[in-house]
This record gives sequence, structure tokens and C-alpha cells, in this order.
Amino acid sequence: MAATAPGEGRSARDGVARGPFRPEVWLNTRERSGVRLAPHYFRTIDVLCVLCGSILALSAGEAASLMHLTVAAVLPVVVGTTALLGLTRALDLYRFGKETTTARQLALILWAGLAATGVAAALDWLCGGAGGGLERAVAWGAACSAALAILHLVWTAIVGHWRRKGMLSPNIVVVGATRNAEALIARALERRDLNVLGVFDDRLARSPKAVTGVPVLGDAESLLTHRMTPFIDRIVLAIDAAPTPRIRELTQRLESLPNPLTVLVDADAGGDRILDRLADMPLAPLSNGVNADRRAFNKRLQDLFVGVIALIVAAPIMALIALAVRLDSPGPVFFRQRRHGFNHEVIVVWKFRSMRHDRADATANRQVSADDDRITRVGRFIRAASLDELPQIFNVLAGEMSLVGPRPHAIGMKTGETESARLVAEYAHRHRIKPGMTGWAAVKGSRGPIDTEAQVRERIQWDIDYIERQSLWLDLWIMLITLPVLLGDRTAVR
Repeated sequence: MAATAPGEGRSARDGVARGPFRPEVWLNTRERSGVRLAPHYFRTIDVLCVLCGSILALSAGEAASLMHLTVAAVLPVVVGTTALLGLTRALDLYRFGKETTTARQLALILWAGLAATGVAAALDWLCGGAGGGLERAVAWGAACSAALAILHLVWTAIVGHWRRKGMLSPNIVVVGATRNAEALIARALERRDLNVLGVFDDRLARSPKAVTGVPVLGDAESLLTHRMTPFIDRIVLAIDAAPTPRIRELTQRLESLPNPLTVLVDADAGGDRILDRLADMPLAPLSNGVNADRRAFNKRLQDLFVGVIALIVAAPIMALIALAVRLDSPGPVFFRQRRHGFNHEVIVVWKFRSMRHDRADATANRQVSADDDRITRVGRFIRAASLDELPQIFNVLAGEMSLVGPRPHAIGMKTGETESARLVAEYAHRHRIKPGMTGWAAVKGSRGPIDTEAQVRERIQWDIDYIERQSLWLDLWIMLITLPVLLGDRTAVR
């Protein structure tokens, strides 16, 4: 989903110059992460297509006895299918870099199809023709190759559209209105493969209003809370060659943000190599190792698969809760609250309303306490069993949340008289992953209101521990024990 430039309102939508870098499509980092994961989705569709083609080839003319085919009849198609899928991956057909062309994709698919067809035909010959002979191997290979060619015509067209719109060009901000910043921005302006959204500088009294046409938007402290933060892929700290205590202090402050930080010491020395590294935002590679992109893809599939099943199972319960909330007290069934999501993105989280409508607290200025007079009778029950959280399944399916992750806090939530986010320097690190319906902190006992700085620190430690350890098996374990832990805890205030 495209979004307007953050903090720019009508001027950004109308294309009024805010600087030389004006992305045609504004995507926050969560949406851009989804774009980056496209090769995994493309690969999944390709695999399903080839498998369906192979099954049809085996069943052709023998649909009634498909389960009775001999090993000699099945083996050529199975090996050919494995060879075809292995070659499409080995030939880097899912990289979709800037140099990728449609002609190259089609040529490599044709080569892979011919090679896989040759493997299937040779194996069929070795098996004495039990697989159906050369004709069947050629028909299978031609059909699968044609299907892959059509699919990759679509994939390259989609990726080309994204690239033309600037959706694959990283968004960065530069901290420091220095000579290095000026050199970096000037070179980026020539290349047009990097969007520099703004400049921030602590020395506002001496800094210019713009650096090579890019506006200076405030000091470093302004960046920590700027509305642009969810749209930033990387922060570049452009400093002088000689390190100073101010630079070290500035680096520590910027590292509290969830955005990656790069320190640029000398833009001239690195030449275009620096820009190449900053602008290198390829689509996620299909590597064999468990990298961050593959983990994110697996987690998204898990959210979709389990989320759909959970929605089907929970639908009758949700209908009964909605009816009970409506009959218990006047007001809407649902309560919506703005909370921080991935990379400080503002999302609207859905819950069943558990408080009296006229006393609802959307900003969590006052956290819930035992015997809170704002909670309704139905609300007390559904909060005790955490049933008020069930509508967040819709947030999960929409991609704004995950089934497992740090629990999303209300924007501006306070601990005592102080905003919780200001109590712990690492607080923003919990936004380096999508928030979840349940999480590691929740099953470890850190849930509900956080009334002291020690409680805030404990929850952040659990959240960061989860982010560092996140895996499919850990997520499944957390989901498995969430309900027993919540129902077994009679002391937590919810």
C-alpha cells in the first residue's frame, strides 16, 4: 500500500518540491520489507506450478491408477522436476537485480528446461521406457518450461514496475550538514538510485537550510521522534575524519533507534563504492542459510497459515463476545488504539471494548489497575482470559502485526508520570520486529501494566532476547504455552 510522504501532507502528494529526491511511491519499511521478500513468493508459486505439471504428466492417460504407478515410471519425472527446480535456483533466476533483463530470464529458463528434459528422458531410457518414453519427457519439459517462462515474464514486469516507481531505492537520512554529506548527496543526485529524504544537524544555528537541495529538517533529537522514521531504511552519520566526544555521544543516541546506522567518515575516499553499498537493496536472496529475509518470509507464512486457522476457530467465540459487549454497555463493540509497530510505524490495533465507552483511554495515560472502575462486567471477564485481544488476528492477516512478537504499547503510554519510552535507552529496539498478539515477555510473566522503571526494563530485556533468538520453533512454543500461562496466572492485572 502506498503512503504519502510523512509529515508533508498536501505538498508531498501534489509533487511540490521538498528537495531533489521525491520518491514516486512512499512505502514504510514494513511495506518495503514485504516487497523485498517477493522472490520467496515467486519461488513458492513456481514450485507449486512445476509440481502440478509433474502430477498431471504422471496421471495423463492413467488417472484411475495414479497410485499404482511403478517406481520406474515415476522416477524420471521426479528427478526431472528436482533438476528443473534446482537449476532455476542455481542460475540465480530469483535475484532480479538492476541488470536482470527479460531476455536473460527466458534464455536461462529455456536452458534449464532443456537440461531437465534431457535428464528425465535419459533416466526413462535407462528404466526401459517405463516412464512413458521420450514423448512424455518432452511434453512434460515443454509444459513446465512454458509455464515458468510465462510466470517469469510476470515477475520481471512486476519488479521492473517497482524499480521504476522507486520502491526498490533505499530511503536514507543524513545526520550532519558536513562536507561529507554534501559529497554524498551530490553523487546520489547524479545516480538517482538512492533517496535522501532529509538532513539533520545538531548545529542548527550554523547549518544551512538545505544541503545540495535536501532540506535540513532539525537536530538529532528531532530525528528520534520524527514522523519520517518509519520510512527510513538507513541513517547515515556523515562526520569529519577526526572522531570527537560529540560524535561518540551522537552515535550512541542514534543507536537507540530501530533504523540501521552507517558512519560515513570520508565520502570522497570511497567514491562510488560507498553509494553502491548504500543503494544496494536487492530483493531477498534465496540462500540456503537462515538469514533475516528467510526468517521474515517463514514468519509471514506462519502468520498467514496459523492466523487463518485461528480466525476460523475463533469466529464463533468472537461473535458471542461481540454480542455480550453490545448488550453489557452502550458503545461500539471494538476499541481501536494507535500503537507503534515495526520500525515506529503507527498502526491501529483492534480489541474488543472492555471499558466504558465514555471513559476509554486511547493514549494509556492511566494504566489499568486492579478493580479499575472503568472496566465493564464483560470486559473484566474477557480481559482475564485475554479474549479482548482476538480481533488482533485481523492486524496479523493485514501484515501489521505477527502472532508472536513484542506486545505493541500505546503511543505515549506512561509509567507513573513519565513516558515509558524515555525510561530505557533500548526501548526502540523492540520495534525492530513486528509486534505480536503474544510474546516471549508475556509468557515469562511480564504482561499487563508496567508501573515502575524496573518493570519497563524487564519487559524490554525479554523483548530484545526474543528478537535475537526468534525462530519458527520458538514461535510455536510460545503460541503453545500462551493459553495455559495466561489462564494459570491469577495475579497479573489485565
